[in-house]
Amino acid sequence: MIRRGLTALAVAALAAASMTGTASAHGHDSGHGHGGRQRHPAPPHYYVSLGDSLAAGYQPDVNANTRYAYTDQLYAKLKKTDPKLVHIKLGCSGETTGTMVNGGICSYPGATSQLDAAVKFLRAHHGEVRYVTLDIGANNVDGCLAGGTIDQACTTEGVATVGTQLPQITKALHRAGGDTPRYVGMNYYDPFLAVWLTGTAGQALAQESTQLSTVLNGVIAQGLQRNGFALADVSKAFSTDDFTDQVTLPGVGTVPLNVARICAWTWECTPYQNIHANTAGYGEIATVFQQTLAHRR
Repeated sequence: MIRRGLTALAVAALAAASMTGTASAHGHDSGHGHGGRQRHPAPPHYYVSLGDSLAAGYQPDVNANTRYAYTDQLYAKLKKTDPKLVHIKLGCSGETTGTMVNGGICSYPGATSQLDAAVKFLRAHHGEVRYVTLDIGANNVDGCLAGGTIDQACTTEGVATVGTQLPQITKALHRAGGDTPRYVGMNYYDPFLAVWLTGTAGQALAQESTQLSTVLNGVIAQGLQRNGFALADVSKAFSTDDFTDQVTLPGVGTVPLNVARICAWTWECTPYQNIHANTAGYGEIATVFQQTLAHRR
């Protein structure tokens, strides 16, 4: 995934939200309650999102992060019933589990990494964060499929790293945030299913790629659930393993449902041939998160 720095908008949002939280926690309105006592307004509350380029909203047609990420669309859904909710958007394009822990891609004011920024915010606003969402791990293995083959040594190393570092990430977040937030993380769709359209060899590679997806998503599920994160099953929503149901794809013909959904919800089947979700795909991911959060009350 393309590596880009944290946008000025996200930096400003993080700083502004931090100042707002401090002012609200210690300030008061100009009115008085019964008996002349000052009324303190309720403190603000937050949605903190972490992740890679999917959380940042990268779109290849503009070669930039956008406001169409699943995190943005989820925030819009949550805000309908919680108008005062503030979104702290920390996602970083190109982030791996290692860079999320140690930094090296995006910059965060007063923090060494995305995880450090999130932990510091959660501690500073303890009890004020309602939701924490996370996606991480795809960039650990995305480079392992190239030239029509899957590098097994590369995938083994990448998945093992996710298995080691994801539990560290979820543990740190839950420890910093406590039991007040609802924590949800996602697994991944398989963008490489699009090679199905290239012919017989591509169809074999597409089927092989789902085996990697199954292993990676299994490790992600363990890393999430081990530390109190619910699983947003994005892989299921994209029908990643469904080669049986057939769908007619305009201009192409009959293809498996999983291939059709990759073509409909990502940029893979366009001239961009890009793994990122499009606006509709981000919307589908947001819906999965919303449904998962609804069961975490």
